[in-house]
Amino acid sequence: MIATLQIFLIISAALFSIGLLAALSRRHAIFILIGIEMMLAAANLNFIAFWQFSPVRAPQPVGVMFVIFTIAIAAAEAAVGLAMVIAVYRHFRTTNVDQLTRLKG
Repeated sequence: MIATLQIFLIISAALFSIGLLAALSRRHAIFILIGIEMMLAAANLNFIAFWQFSPVRAPQPVGVMFVIFTIAIAAAEAAVGLAMVIAVYRHFRTTNVDQLTRLKG
């Protein structure tokens, strides 16, 4: 099977859809963060696919630089998100986002 741009885009769309479903349908904050990470992985797959199959070859690997930047952003997002989840869990003893209505000012 020959890898084409369409195959990568279909896989990326499926991965993004699964991540969106996980982020919107789950009640626990950890699963929401996992869904967001899956959506970022789908975006990274798109960056690499478009860079690899572009008709004009760039002298620098531009797609790889974008992916490395988004991986760094995703790592920072995961660290901050998990720190917030741990702080909320210590205070409310739950990670269920429906029970966090008392956080309103």
